[in-house]
Amino acid sequence: MHEKIRNEIVSQFQFEGTFIYAEPFGCGHINSTYAVYFSRETKAPIRYILQAVNTSIFTDPYGLMENIEGVTGHLRKKIIENGGNPLRETLTVVLTKDGTSLYKDSDGTYWRAYLFIEDATCYQTVERPILFTNAAKAFGHFQKLLSDYPAEMLHETIPNFHNTRSRYAAFEKAVKEDLACRASLVSEEIQFFMDRREDGNTVVDAIANGTLPLRVTHNDTKLNNIMIDNDTDEGICVIDLDTVMPGSVLYDFGDSIRFGASTATEDEQDLSKVSMSLDLFEAYTAGFLSEAGNSLTEEEIRLLPFSAKLMTLECGMRFLTDYLNGDTYFKIHREHQNLDRCHTQMTLVADMEKKMDKMSEIVSRYI
Repeated sequence: MHEKIRNEIVSQFQFEGTFIYAEPFGCGHINSTYAVYFSRETKAPIRYILQAVNTSIFTDPYGLMENIEGVTGHLRKKIIENGGNPLRETLTVVLTKDGTSLYKDSDGTYWRAYLFIEDATCYQTVERPILFTNAAKAFGHFQKLLSDYPAEMLHETIPNFHNTRSRYAAFEKAVKEDLACRASLVSEEIQFFMDRREDGNTVVDAIANGTLPLRVTHNDTKLNNIMIDNDTDEGICVIDLDTVMPGSVLYDFGDSIRFGASTATEDEQDLSKVSMSLDLFEAYTAGFLSEAGNSLTEEEIRLLPFSAKLMTLECGMRFLTDYLNGDTYFKIHREHQNLDRCHTQMTLVADMEKKMDKMSEIVSRYI
């Protein structure tokens, strides 16, 4: 692959300097990502991010890049108006020599490139609470700057990604078909999700009837999708914009809590270790509302605690759906790993239900 990058790919983009080498970069599991290095005669060497787009997941790469160019262009304008640095505070797409954002290579693979954001780090875990708070600020700022972007113009890069009603339909289909002959082994788990079926309609129905506004949503608001400045610990840039789509701000807030406020790993087998940390919930809520609060509606704010439960419920149901289907979607590294993942999400849902009043009190303090 490195020879292909050297011999074919790098010459197609408007990179500055002379190519030195490429190396795999990051922890992403979907696209193939490389850091590519270039020397320059009178300036320090420079590097870029080069990615091969996974078109088995993102079947419309042109629609995908149209979303990214539209959103980053909007962000760049707002950042400049606010006196910020657009080269650090949003992704900068490097165009091909034909002036487009994608290059289709001789094998039919689609490539794109970004300017590398230096002196910043992506963290995989919440090593310090301040990182979680600052990530929340960054996602809240992202939401605020895009609050006037016409979300209906965005392509759905993964249709029905957070359509919980659609997720329930896929779950019920998996139970009925029982492709891996496992349904009888997980009757209690199946009942757990069926008991909460109406929860799955709440946000979908509210968007449809206009109670909740349609917004630009990131849809993968994990800590590792924020670039954290090495010197200040501030969240400076939201990255991985492939799943930017029209949706609800509740999807982004809820999934951040699901992933970041859990006290255990996603596949923890000792469920006594699994809970939702109210301290981390408060840290994230404080940061998020400090930036996004004034751009949100009363109904969005009221549903923030519920959104954490909803996104956890959806994720757990997806793990159980895949387990029933024979582990065909999520990668597993041991037998029953998807069931373990399902159990952690169920445990978090139950814990959130017990703590919902306290979560609402926390939100009310930061409005």
